[in-house]
Amino acid sequence: MTTKTLTSHQEPHLERQLSNRHIQLIAIGGAIGTGLFMGSGKTISAAGPSVIFVYMIIGFMLFFVMRAMGELLLSNLNYKSFSDFAADLLGPWAGFFTGWTYWFCWVITGIADVIAIAGYSKELWPDVPLWIPGLATIAILLLLNLTTVKAFGETEFWFALVKIIAIAALIIVGLFMIFSGFQSEAGPASFTNLWSHGGFFPNEFMGFVAGFQIAVFAFVGIELVGTTAAEAKDPETNLPKAINSIPIRVLLFYVGALIILMSVTPWTQFQAGHSPFIAMFSLAGLGAAATVVNLVVLSSAMSSANSGIYSTSRMVYGLAQEGDAPSVFGALSRRKVPQNALFLSCVLLLSGVVLMYAGKDIGKAFDMVTTVSAVCFVFVWSIILASYLKFRSRRPHLHDGSKYKMPGGIPMVWVVFAFFAFVLWALTTQPDTFLALLITPIWFIVLGAAWFVLRKRPSHLARYAQFQEDLAREKVAADEKAAAAEEQGLAEAKAAGES
Repeated sequence: MTTKTLTSHQEPHLERQLSNRHIQLIAIGGAIGTGLFMGSGKTISAAGPSVIFVYMIIGFMLFFVMRAMGELLLSNLNYKSFSDFAADLLGPWAGFFTGWTYWFCWVITGIADVIAIAGYSKELWPDVPLWIPGLATIAILLLLNLTTVKAFGETEFWFALVKIIAIAALIIVGLFMIFSGFQSEAGPASFTNLWSHGGFFPNEFMGFVAGFQIAVFAFVGIELVGTTAAEAKDPETNLPKAINSIPIRVLLFYVGALIILMSVTPWTQFQAGHSPFIAMFSLAGLGAAATVVNLVVLSSAMSSANSGIYSTSRMVYGLAQEGDAPSVFGALSRRKVPQNALFLSCVLLLSGVVLMYAGKDIGKAFDMVTTVSAVCFVFVWSIILASYLKFRSRRPHLHDGSKYKMPGGIPMVWVVFAFFAFVLWALTTQPDTFLALLITPIWFIVLGAAWFVLRKRPSHLARYAQFQEDLAREKVAADEKAAAAEEQGLAEAKAAGES
């Protein structure tokens, strides 16, 4: 089964090769960010046991963003991603800003991942030069993504599986340590460690707030399932399944893992920059724990970089289709992947290899850029919600006929907007994140200047008009097909009743 792109006269076109298991595992991989493995030590040390509530609240709020995205994508199966429905519902500026901002977010995240991969490779193989694992990672992921979209799906399937197995192992080993009365230098492993070291909010309200600054970045990529819409088999079944399971994933993979970690070892023992996963397996007496968990973290960073290459290439491809990026990036290879957009993403990831030699303060620099990335992701999530509000006002008949309505509707959108405002305020409470928040508007100023030049070009206006015409035409055709199927079903039911 294939799907036409929005400019249907162009060939070849994207293919629906991602099966249910691919979509499910891509969604899980997106929900389990590298922040859980690499950043949870810093989050726990800042918020204490209240970090459990931090992850629950963020996961709860983002679930509604994903439900809004799901309803919009399924309202017209010719949307390739959320930048398409943003352009259609809010105007061409929204597609331009959303697409390029999402691309920017993943480029930054991908650069951070390349550096993380090099760093963890150094721990496993101390003599290896940093540039070798960085270049090798980019080359491997480029080759995998250049074959077919199914190859990307398979790669992400196994990366996500590694993360799931690692977290399941941590929970099983941790429960055994708790119920067997395991003793360490920090004291006995017990669920009482959650509240016996200053309570659930040991650093009071501002410590709780500090947890949001770091934890939001752990959830970036949760919307990745939305960029697979044009290449998913049976999206009307598979996308809802993937989105609906987000709360269970958050409870199991984030909340469950953090409860076990802080029960085995009091939260006061956790430090920023140290993986709590390695610490717990080491406590359990597993000699190979450091190596095993380093490999897991390595695969997690590879998974994130793989997702980044995929999503940035598809977003640039969509932007090129709408006239918001050079047309060269709208070309597909014979294998029906956007190879030029893939090359662009990988060339930009090479800057991560350069930055590894930039100096001693690279850690602080990347704390800053990941905060910038988190702020930009909040912008993208907000555009999804704004598109939903416009959808409800402009196309109420499509909402009424939807089989996958967002729970809570319009009031819940405003609750999530209030939460995003709280997150932005939280970023002002620490000097490093506040500086990153002040820097972020530079990106939007650059985008605004580019849009001011681009929006009046005849070629852009013509391509956007074609984009809208194709959407409308394909939607009418889909509605007619659905109406004919319903009519046929009623006729068959009537015939069966008469017989």
